[in-house]
Amino acid sequence: MSAITAQKRESTEDRRAAIAIAARELIVEKGVEGLRTREIADRVGINIATLHYHVPTKEALIGLVAETLKTEFRAQSLLRPRAHLSAVERLEHELYDFREMYNEQPEIIAVMGELSERSRRDPLIKAAIAPMQGMWHRMVADIMAAGRTEGSFRPDLDPEPAATIFVGALIAFGRSGDLSNDTYERLCAELRRFVRHPDSSKD
Repeated sequence: MSAITAQKRESTEDRRAAIAIAARELIVEKGVEGLRTREIADRVGINIATLHYHVPTKEALIGLVAETLKTEFRAQSLLRPRAHLSAVERLEHELYDFREMYNEQPEIIAVMGELSERSRRDPLIKAAIAPMQGMWHRMVADIMAAGRTEGSFRPDLDPEPAATIFVGALIAFGRSGDLSNDTYERLCAELRRFVRHPDSSKD
């Protein structure tokens, strides 16, 4: 690959990243309804034609935002490999990852919460984020099933509904007005009690 081709590719990726960041900032500040192409272009420092070259439609813009969120979630997960861990340890990783995200990158939680809320009424947004939501739900359901098999979680635990409760509780926390660590620790304690085996020796 020539130096010119590499530079062009890097420039395109950087420009798309800048567009995604500007769009995410607007979603945090004004909600999805506040997404305006002219304001995004102004924040990135490009004209409307250049913006439309990279994201020609609203669907493309939402898709780009969703893809950047997915990339950041994946990068966070890769920092701490967990496939070899017990179900209890893997669930703790999920709780830790969420706390790390809302402490260090709260705008990501805010954007995801806004998109999730709007997805109930906007099929375009739903199509963009449903795969990401489904992947998270399946991963947590797998942890629930593994914990039941290992004997560390309740023997009557139903993995799919349990994953819905777990994921829903974290999303609800992210949308709440109280994001203190104390409130989050109390929530985590309840979620642990919800899934863990009643026999403490199973820990």
